[in-house]
Amino acid sequence: MYRLRGVLLPGEDTVELHVDSSGVLVEPLPGAETLVDCGFIVPGLVDAHCHVGLGPTGGVGLEEADAQARTDRDAGTLLIRDCGSPIDTTPLQARTDVPEIIRAGRHLARPKRYIPGMALELDDPALLPDVVAEQAAAGDGWVKLVGDWIDRGAGDLAPVWPDDVLAAAIDAAHAAGARVTAHVFGAAAIPGLVRAGIDCIEHGTGLTDDLIAEMAERGTALVPTLINVENFPGIADQARKYPAYADHMRRLYAGAYDTVRRAVEAGVPVYAGTDAGGGIDHGRLADEVIALHRAGLSTADALGAASWAARAWLGRPGLEVGARADLVVYRSDPRADLSVLHEPALVMLRGRPVHAGA
Repeated sequence: MYRLRGVLLPGEDTVELHVDSSGVLVEPLPGAETLVDCGFIVPGLVDAHCHVGLGPTGGVGLEEADAQARTDRDAGTLLIRDCGSPIDTTPLQARTDVPEIIRAGRHLARPKRYIPGMALELDDPALLPDVVAEQAAAGDGWVKLVGDWIDRGAGDLAPVWPDDVLAAAIDAAHAAGARVTAHVFGAAAIPGLVRAGIDCIEHGTGLTDDLIAEMAERGTALVPTLINVENFPGIADQARKYPAYADHMRRLYAGAYDTVRRAVEAGVPVYAGTDAGGGIDHGRLADEVIALHRAGLSTADALGAASWAARAWLGRPGLEVGARADLVVYRSDPRADLSVLHEPALVMLRGRPVHAGA
């Protein structure tokens, strides 16, 4: 049984939290061990775009996937929305020492229209609604589409799916009780996705003002993965055979922060995701929060996009009586200096201390 005292964000009040032997927040417990007597308490951090089970060359074994999840945990990430993995990570969900993982199953793409070995590739796009329904049943309430990718025939980014197929597929997911998100870099694929009722756009570097306005009206979320966008110039440099695509990627990179700023100002819900796995190391959520602040979110909103706001979006509770004690404690207020997020004083997962700073 534990007692923690500190300022509970996003508020300003100093509170006492008590954790029982089952790891649940409860009313005050006499005799509880004091773990923290001052500091700033934040609901467990959320990486809303992460790939547990993915490495630089494709799928990894469960042992490496476990190490990835523990790296995220030790940095304070206690809830992961896994946006597609080439391996089955369900065994990790039975573990109590790794973050909760909300799985989206496999990426869905067309042949030669995504990273090799990553996605389920559909020869016939008309199969998408049925396969989406299968992935909805196999995942945890999310399905991941590849919305655009380089079309080598066109030499540039191009939509992967016809609009009518997208509408049927997203309807199928919603009928199964799942939400749908899509990888999208450019602008051309976004109208069909948004008008089909998609729930979230990943990356979204090609968003125009008209598309941003429509997303805001519909409540379509954006997870911009800004630390991954930093890779765009390198991607462009490797695409010498496709100069139009390379130039396009450089333009998207140059406008990425302004795009997020305009989305925030328009009222689009924005959440923090690192795109860890492959080319991005796990445990870098603090860097993404700092990038969101640089893009125009206040420090409180940038932190909320990786904590209380993201938890509400994903249907997970905050730190109230009866909820699981998933939390991070910092010595000073991260809203005053987001770099504090790199040095948690305490990480508590399921009511158990798993990491304490020196």
